Amino acid sequence: MKKKIIYSIVSVALIMVSSGFALMSRTSDSNTEKFIVALDAGHGGDDPGNRGNGYKEKDIALKVVLAVGAALEKDDRFKVVYTRKTDKFIELHERGRIANKAKADLFVSIHCNSHRSQAYGTETFVLGLHANDENFNVAKKENSVILMEDNYEANYDGFDPNSPESIIGLTLMQEEYLDQSLILASYIEKRFTNTLKRKSRGVKQAGFVVLHQTYMPSVLVELGFLTNDKEGKYLNSKKGQDDMAKSIIKSIVDYKDSLDETYYVPEPKTPEVVTNDTIVKAVDEELYDGITFKVQIEAGSNDVVLDPKNFNGLDQLSKIQFGEVYKYYFGNTPNYNLIKELKDVAVAKGYTSCFVVAFKDNEIIPLSEALKTNTSSN
Repeated sequence: MKKKIIYSIVSVALIMVSSGFALMSRTSDSNTEKFIVALDAGHGGDDPGNRGNGYKEKDIALKVVLAVGAALEKDDRFKVVYTRKTDKFIELHERGRIANKAKADLFVSIHCNSHRSQAYGTETFVLGLHANDENFNVAKKENSVILMEDNYEANYDGFDPNSPESIIGLTLMQEEYLDQSLILASYIEKRFTNTLKRKSRGVKQAGFVVLHQTYMPSVLVELGFLTNDKEGKYLNSKKGQDDMAKSIIKSIVDYKDSLDETYYVPEPKTPEVVTNDTIVKAVDEELYDGITFKVQIEAGSNDVVLDPKNFNGLDQLSKIQFGEVYKYYFGNTPNYNLIKELKDVAVAKGYTSCFVVAFKDNEIIPLSEALKTNTSSN
């Protein structure tokens, strides 16, 4: 592609980031390191999970986990760690310990939902305060398994799965991984919808003990409702389990690819000119047709007005609501090199949490997918 030099004047402002994007510590030769995925099949052993329509959540979750793991293990980039590979009861705190001991890069817990009605659809949760009673009830059902454990009060420091107040203390541990967890959750839900045409009930936050126990980006996937006649039959079938597994596999690979693009794409070397204390950089124009790049600077449950004074003077702002979470963005351009320069400015000013995201047709897509788009020049 023919490159054209343009000049951009970059205004700088300080942004207080309420929830960070925890950058991984990578070395120059870390491309050869395995990306460790901890897979957790919910329930097991004496804990069958929900038994909607006579199906067993523990069996369906295990079959999907084993299918996801088998596929990832065939990819040399991945190493898979399982919390269980058989019909065995594993305490919630032990599931987190397994993932932490393995120094996993990602934790994915698989479950199936239930309801008194014919409710249906997928949901993917990250750890956080539940915004409504429905989210709390989902978490309460999954957390109640700790009551089956010996000495559970000591294992969970007096945590009461029936108490909303107990959830507040859970959220602090995972806060630094919130953005990464939300990215994976978004990939999973959108692939369920776009590829499998399943109904998505969205990306949500709730107080799941199993997510609290982990020290890495973590999500809990509810594959659907076993209590729904049609969906329960689908999830109990080999086709349904294979479909859901393939969708989760692709989402994990997309997440890994996006991290690789974020960390390893080389930065262009461009000259700098200082005029009136403003840094002006010459930027190679690298346009991507149909793609918009932005720098994500913040995510949280608060709906903040897009006024520069609320972001310490930063302009070119936008926000998108994902389920119960608002994400805030800086910049808006099809020029990938320019958006990297904007990101560099933010990082240089202390915004190590910011990162580049890509949109196509107003939908967020993996950065690696965006960069495969044919480029054009003006």
